[in-house]
Amino acid sequence: MAAFLLGAVLLIVQPQIVPSRPAINSNAETSSQSVQRELLKKTSQKNDFKENIHSNGSCQQLPQTIIIGVRKGGTRALLEMLSLHPDIAAAESEVHFFDWEDHYRNGLQWYISQMPFSYPHQITVEKTPAYFTSPKVPERVYNMNQSMRLLLILRDPSERVLSDYTQVFYNHMQKHKPYPSIEQFLIKNGELNVDYKAINRSLYYIHMQNWLKYFPLDHIHIVDGDRLIKDPFPEIEKVERFLKLSPQINASNFYFNRTKGFYCLRDSGRERCLHESKGRAHPQVDTRLLEKLQEYFHEPNKKFFELVGRTFDWH
Repeated sequence: MAAFLLGAVLLIVQPQIVPSRPAINSNAETSSQSVQRELLKKTSQKNDFKENIHSNGSCQQLPQTIIIGVRKGGTRALLEMLSLHPDIAAAESEVHFFDWEDHYRNGLQWYISQMPFSYPHQITVEKTPAYFTSPKVPERVYNMNQSMRLLLILRDPSERVLSDYTQVFYNHMQKHKPYPSIEQFLIKNGELNVDYKAINRSLYYIHMQNWLKYFPLDHIHIVDGDRLIKDPFPEIEKVERFLKLSPQINASNFYFNRTKGFYCLRDSGRERCLHESKGRAHPQVDTRLLEKLQEYFHEPNKKFFELVGRTFDWH
């Protein structure tokens, strides 16, 4: 009888915040599991969350949706457009909780403290584009919430490489630091430099395989970043359906700004556009080099299409 009572008590007090890892992983203890136990300790203490509750009934909570990437795929535009919905509460800055060790060691309580205050009916969203290409992130997200709804926005891999370079180039220019031309990154010993990190980030099928080890495909909604730029409303409609949101965002929420060359947002009569750092012109690239880059992505793109059961209008 005593043994039975002891077992019952253990079942009651066992932390339920984090589910078990997928069966595909070995039972051997990993450093990730050790860190996870520390996270549990930091989040299972009594009264830990009281300070996160506001008098108006809102509170800070773990996100139910994460925009996991991809870098230079349009994550900021997606977040801003999604924020038009009244049932969305979005974290303003990239949190980098799951991919930066210093942040991850802070525990889930720290992660919650980075979230916006939201009401019970709202979905909390955070976006960190680096999550998609970080090998350790899928397991960590799964360990926190295996029911997480994930948003992944992708663009033509070749265009994404150029955008990747452009961002770093302008960052150096603003600091008055010299930066090599894109050709110096793309070409090595007369051949395409496949070790260039920007190219690796565009090998979507490799990174997607890692996420599918932990999450079923129906938990990952892929947003077509190229279509989002050209005609945002249909893509946002799909996101609303994926998140099971009531249809609140309308075509009237978007208008094309001819000066900037892309769509801006209109919300309750207030108009706003993305930061001037968005939509920068790409560097001029030799046509033959661009064709070589597009040819390199042909097979990886094909593998990605087969993996997700969907095609995209990429070169």
